[in-house]
Amino acid sequence: MNILVINGHHYYPFSEGNLNKAMVDVASKTLTAQGYSVRLSSCEDYEVNEEIENHQWADVVILQSPVNWMGVSWKMKKYMDEVYTAGMGGELCAGDGRHRDTDDQYGTGGTLRGKKYMLSLTYNAPKEAFDDESQWLLRGKGIDDMFLPIHLNFRFFGMEALDTFACFDVMKNPNTENDKIRFKAHLESQLGG
Repeated sequence: MNILVINGHHYYPFSEGNLNKAMVDVASKTLTAQGYSVRLSSCEDYEVNEEIENHQWADVVILQSPVNWMGVSWKMKKYMDEVYTAGMGGELCAGDGRHRDTDDQYGTGGTLRGKKYMLSLTYNAPKEAFDDESQWLLRGKGIDDMFLPIHLNFRFFGMEALDTFACFDVMKNPNTENDKIRFKAHLESQLGG
């Protein structure tokens, strides 16, 4: 199996990216040990055509990303805008799927059918902030609710989701060693092992 791991971290002086890098390392080591071919990529340094080829090559794409203002970093969004737009000529999708003479639905043009993706997210928010109607900010919404636009991007390509992984409270109450253990177990449960 071919697996692409994208590091979506954007450096800030108060958030240097050590946790996301550590999670990328866990993914790389865990999946390589299972005999999978792994390629690593980053929104900090990439070449558009190479990233399109990486997506075509991969059976599974893992997006490792911090959560910045309720979404991916602006550099990861830039990566998506550049790479995914460049792949609309059939490499990642054939337009939006609609044709003048058919009743095909919007979003059905994905050319990566049969491939899967996984989101692995690092939140400063505590776990208790999610899936609880009594929480003021999220009002019962979960991590996948927050990342619906990212899920839709991958679905636009015809890809299917694996279960999302998340680390919580990573700045105020980090538990990095346990997060790495949990992520390894998550990868093994989702991708065999």
